[in-house]
Amino acid sequence: MAEALRKVPVNDAAPLYREAPHNIEAEQALLGAILINNDAFYRVSDFLKAAHFGEPLHRKIWEICAEMIRMGKMATPVTIKTFLPGDAKVGDMTVSLYLAKLAAEAVTVINASDYGRAIYDLATRRALITIGEDMVNIAYDAPVDMAPQEQIEDAERRLFELAETGRYDGGFESFSDAMKTAVDMASAAYQRDGGLSGIACGIRDLDNRMGGLQRSDLIVVAGRPGMGKTSLATNIAFNIASVYEAAQQADGTLEAKNGGVVAFFSLEMSAEQLATRIISEQTEVPSSKIRRGDLTESDFDKLVAYSQMNQKLPLYIDSTGGISIAQLAARARRLKRQRGLDMMVIDYIQLMQGSGKSSSNRVQEITEITTGLKALAKELNVPIMALSQLSRQVESRDDKRPQLSDLRESGSIEQDADVVIFVYREEYYLKNKEPKPGTDDYIKWEGEMNDARGKAEIIIGKQRHGPTGTVQVAFQGEFTRFSDLAEESHLPERYE
Repeated sequence: MAEALRKVPVNDAAPLYREAPHNIEAEQALLGAILINNDAFYRVSDFLKAAHFGEPLHRKIWEICAEMIRMGKMATPVTIKTFLPGDAKVGDMTVSLYLAKLAAEAVTVINASDYGRAIYDLATRRALITIGEDMVNIAYDAPVDMAPQEQIEDAERRLFELAETGRYDGGFESFSDAMKTAVDMASAAYQRDGGLSGIACGIRDLDNRMGGLQRSDLIVVAGRPGMGKTSLATNIAFNIASVYEAAQQADGTLEAKNGGVVAFFSLEMSAEQLATRIISEQTEVPSSKIRRGDLTESDFDKLVAYSQMNQKLPLYIDSTGGISIAQLAARARRLKRQRGLDMMVIDYIQLMQGSGKSSSNRVQEITEITTGLKALAKELNVPIMALSQLSRQVESRDDKRPQLSDLRESGSIEQDADVVIFVYREEYYLKNKEPKPGTDDYIKWEGEMNDARGKAEIIIGKQRHGPTGTVQVAFQGEFTRFSDLAEESHLPERYE
């Protein structure tokens, strides 16, 4: 073996140390253009940040120029030199001379965006090198308890963040940048149909109460079995996917103008069962009939017409049972890169798995899952709707309307969620309490049943950005469909 190694030819010309890619001249040309004409800054400020410059002094110059220009002041070699260390040297030159040289050799404003893009691309390559070096080092020196799959998921996360935002290290964001993002969100809401800051879920009163589904929010939908949690989630997922309309951005990427691309992680039902539910909701053919094939010619024509109309519906279903939070995150990142992603649904939290490290303690595992879902919502910048079971203590109360304390297995669900919604149907409980016909109790029950029939309550138990309260909606049990309840003022006249 040693002999074989000795015979391997060594390339003497190969450098022992390779410098990270950077282009000092491009950085000098761009900074010079900005110092001559401050308008050049606005040609690159939407994608270029101080961290993208390879030379530390250039980062400092960029930061000072950016601050002054945004304050409405002129950034010139004369005005910015006082904010730089006077005793600093660039080769044999003082900082003042160096700034004058940058301005003297400046490119035109027209070329500024090309130089800015070159600087950005080189910074991305440097970040890729860092990720690659870390991957190699960790793979060589991985601790015993770190599985290769964990390293793959970590590398995928870092690469995704780099691809999405141009940075992978997080860190502080200035208030001015955060304020600009807030104003952009308000502008988008002003221009969007319905004037909502979030994605419209298609149920009018719920949208009005919540302002739509907000990006980076974790929305928990909870209820006892039979209340219609999954039905509400499929209704909302379909409503969002069916009105999807993309708009091309300045950088060539597509972004949802209305509706969105939806990922549905169905841990309880298969993709076919979920599709059957959605088809039943939309065609008004009972799902029991679809499953049995008990269809009239008219019903079958409806199904065929619906399937043809929705061939390209941007709704993607993953029906892997017992998926872990790490697997779910990896698949969501991949979908966002390949097809886009604007909203996620998980049905439901208690069927998910954690990392396996806390499997002996279910409460800790649920905490890990909800914390992971909230972090994923922020990372992907999409609303995540996660369904949750409620504890049986609801059944022991006279008023069976759910409360936050009924959330099952972990207080972390209530803590991590930005919005908690409960689904409640009085009709479901009244059906099971039918008294003997002909009695006074029966007449009273019948009146209550008529009031409750075809209605459901969506109770907003927690909302970080708005009011709590109850929204009355219509529910058609035959088709498992939630919809807007007709307003009293829009109903036809009734005569007693």
